[in-house]
Parts: sequence; C-alpha cells; structure tokens
Amino acid sequence: MSSVTRADLTACLEELLQPAQFKDYGPNGLQVEGRDTVGKLISGVTASRALIDAAIEQGADAILVHHGLFWRGQDGRVTGWMKQRLSRLLAHDINLLAYHLPLDAHPRLGNNAQLALRLGVSVYPDARGRFGDQSLGFLGECEASSAARLADHVAKQLGRAVTLVAEPDRPVRRVALCTGGAQGYFESAIAAGADVFITGEISEPQAHYARESGVAYIACGHHASERYGAPAVGAHVAAQLGLTHVFIDIDNPA
Repeated sequence: MSSVTRADLTACLEELLQPAQFKDYGPNGLQVEGRDTVGKLISGVTASRALIDAAIEQGADAILVHHGLFWRGQDGRVTGWMKQRLSRLLAHDINLLAYHLPLDAHPRLGNNAQLALRLGVSVYPDARGRFGDQSLGFLGECEASSAARLADHVAKQLGRAVTLVAEPDRPVRRVALCTGGAQGYFESAIAAGADVFITGEISEPQAHYARESGVAYIACGHHASERYGAPAVGAHVAAQLGLTHVFIDIDNPA
C-alpha cells in the first residue's frame, strides 16, 4: 500500500475543491490533526461516532467527510458527543478532513453533480446550469416525465420514500437540484425556470410556494441526497495519490 504525507493529501483536496472560493458555515479542510503519513482513506457523509468507530476498525489513517465536527456559532465546549468523537480520533491518531459547500459544488465529483448523474439529469454545461447563492444549485433536463413518475424514479434510485408536492401528472423536464438542507434555494430555482426542484429537505413555506407557483418539489432526504460526493472525491484523490480508499455509509433516516 502506498502512502503520502498528511500535507500532500490536504494539498490535493484543496486544489480539487477550492474551499477559499466559498463562504461557508464552518472550517473546510483539516479539522483534526492525526498521524503524518496516510495510506488508507475512509470517506463518509458525517463525522459521527459510528463512522469514526467503523473507520478505526478499518485501520484508517484519515477520514474525509461532508459534515465535519465544527460549525459557526456552535457551543465550543468539548463535552458529550463532541468529547466522544474527538477522543476516538485523537486516541487513534486519525486525521479528519471536512469539506461542506466545496463538496456540494464541484462540477463533476460534488454532491449535486453526482446526484444529477444518478438521476439521469443532464446539467446544462454553461452558465444556465447553475443558480442560487454562490451558484450552488444545478439546473438541467431529464427525459420528459410527470412529477409523480420522476418522484418514483428518485425514490427507486435513492432507496427511500420521498415527499412530492405537486399535481401528480404535472409535466416536468427542467430539473433544479441542490442537495441537503437547500429548501431556501426553491425560490431561486423557480426564478431559473425549473419545472421541478429536488433537494433533501422541505420546510413549511415551500409546500405553499410549490402549490402557488406550479413548480413541483421533491424532498428526498438530507443524508440520502448527499451520499455520493464524499466517495467520489475520496476515490479520485486515492487514485491520484495511490492510496487505499473505502466509503462507509452510516444509515440515517433524515
């Protein structure tokens, strides 16, 4: 098994994901420093205790996640769940690297691009293909369908029930998507000319917006919509650097 320095792994991820371009909700990059040398990289969605424990069992040198440990405005005390997670990382000398919005936005390997690929959405290759704050939303087309048929397709691809707010037979072709908790992007998706918006979550106002605008809304689960970026990035950098890579999906109903 080949290995690289922690600094080389971090530099590779920084070059790929360009975190300095984003105004984010927490620190991107190396969040917990572990051993200097990395040979085995584990990727996952969230730096939960379950993922950390599974990574320890796999002999991880580094963990790459979308949702890290630290967020703007959180309580800074190391107690409870934070102590449990940090103590395991530090005891086993494991590096934790987290990329939030940069991992959503990558045009080929990010959460949005990977979800579009799995759903058969062809994202517009020019400026039409992006919308919303920091251009995080993706816009493209799918084969002509109805809202109900598209919702069934999304549910089948992601392996979970989805929430659809729309007339079932409403025609949909132009698809806007933004993974995770991006319900706040719905109005931008409407303005961009979408027939349907796909994201992870829905809040009370969006149901009214969908009914009043006639634009369909599909909520397919925060975790379910963001399972694809971290393993895609992890596999890419592992192949580039000659590392062993394993994706561990910790089930989450949210």
